Amino acid sequence: MNTLKPWLDLCRVSNLPTVWTNVLAAGLLATGQFQPGPYLLLALALSCFYLAGMSFNDLCDLEHDRRHRPGRPLPSGRVSVGGARALTLALFAAGLGLLALAPDPLGLAAGLLLILAIVAYDLRHKGNPLSVLIMAACRLLVFVVVALALTGGVPPLVWLAGALQFAWVVLVSLTARHENRRSTPWPFPVIPAMLAAISLVDGLVMAGLVALPWLAAGVAGAALTWAGQRYVRGD
Repeated sequence: MNTLKPWLDLCRVSNLPTVWTNVLAAGLLATGQFQPGPYLLLALALSCFYLAGMSFNDLCDLEHDRRHRPGRPLPSGRVSVGGARALTLALFAAGLGLLALAPDPLGLAAGLLLILAIVAYDLRHKGNPLSVLIMAACRLLVFVVVALALTGGVPPLVWLAGALQFAWVVLVSLTARHENRRSTPWPFPVIPAMLAAISLVDGLVMAGLVALPWLAAGVAGAALTWAGQRYVRGD
């Protein structure tokens, strides 16, 4: 496990449940029903994109992390730069390959757009005041990809759910920037809690727009993310 943990840290795997509840909410709102096969396909595809984006983020931040966060997997040498590059490319390719199997080919086109947004954020987020909007757009695009992959369109309720997550991710990002400017971090892990709450937002949306029992899925996603943050920090 000690050899695996640096790779888990690199990819921020503790945040994956938030992707899974995003996919669940988008799928329910797009089709009105839960489809296990397509859900698993899309959850895996979007998970690959998320993991690839986190790995590429650390590749882009390597010089900064060498100065300010030397304990991260890449500057510490626990993960090689070549290995991270190979993993990033493999994950992006796997995500696209999975999207190619989705019911509608528009999902694949939207997936390419999501990759462009992820790469744009990772390349230009340092010192860019608009980067919080690009990060939030990546979350919104998760909803768009799922809806297009399942139905070939994006219903208004999917846009609404995606917009709520867009707003929440902007708030998380701005809060994280404020914490980074503090001389000492908050005594309570605010950012990990807010990251876990991404799933709770999904649960509230599903409870209000689909059926109340779906709130349990959001609570479960938040609990899994919070528990995972104790082992692999997602910020």
